[in-house]
Amino acid sequence: MVEHVQAQTLHARRGKLKNAFTYGVDFVLCDLTNSQTPALLSRNRFNLWSLWDKHHGGPRGDGRGVDWFREELATRGLTGNELRLYLLTQPSFLGFHFNPVSFWIAAKNGTPRAFIAEVNNTFGHRHCYFCAHEDFGPIAKRDAIIAEKLMHVSPFQKVAGQYRFNFGMTDTKFDIRILYENQDEGVLATLVGDRRPATNRSLIWAAVRRPLGALRVVTLIYWQALILYLKRAPFLRKPAPPKPLVSDSKTYRGTE
Repeated sequence: MVEHVQAQTLHARRGKLKNAFTYGVDFVLCDLTNSQTPALLSRNRFNLWSLWDKHHGGPRGDGRGVDWFREELATRGLTGNELRLYLLTQPSFLGFHFNPVSFWIAAKNGTPRAFIAEVNNTFGHRHCYFCAHEDFGPIAKRDAIIAEKLMHVSPFQKVAGQYRFNFGMTDTKFDIRILYENQDEGVLATLVGDRRPATNRSLIWAAVRRPLGALRVVTLIYWQALILYLKRAPFLRKPAPPKPLVSDSKTYRGTE
């Protein structure tokens, strides 16, 4: 069953120059080994809302979907028929696609054991952060998962410092927190929303309440960039993307 996560996202810049905003966003949680979707949400086919394998799991624009995720898990020693593999993402809207971050999730008994944060910037680059405990034990929201920042995301932030992920997933809700820290500068980003079955009615409501889907997301990103520019935030040149597509993180249990 596909789920519709009608969420709120918060971004709050820390440091000398502050800026904060909160927006509503629409994500879907999909088991890509299961082809059943509502009529208005399609796999690899044009629709009001669509999920395309080429957009996820591998190099940007050349993805392989869940097969790629399964291979990344197997490379690190996480396999088993009891695993459920999910993608939490914003679907394409009328063919237009952009996703700042999606999450591949490997869960056992409803509890995440590993996830990959698939991060995209507006310059056409992608980097993926593989997050799990060394023993692939359950990941609780209180557990801190630390990843070195390797890709340029915002022209107002350096490629330095680290991300701290706190990943909360229950049967009814997602509560994800990403804190970027670089000395006394940083950004806090959150994604919080309830898990409900995706229906044609909920997908139509999303299109009406938050029209244009991914195009709206891109417009809001550039709007916030303009605000930072007018506040005279230092504008940095775009560096080359990191060569490895995936990097591994460190985890610390119960540190929140």
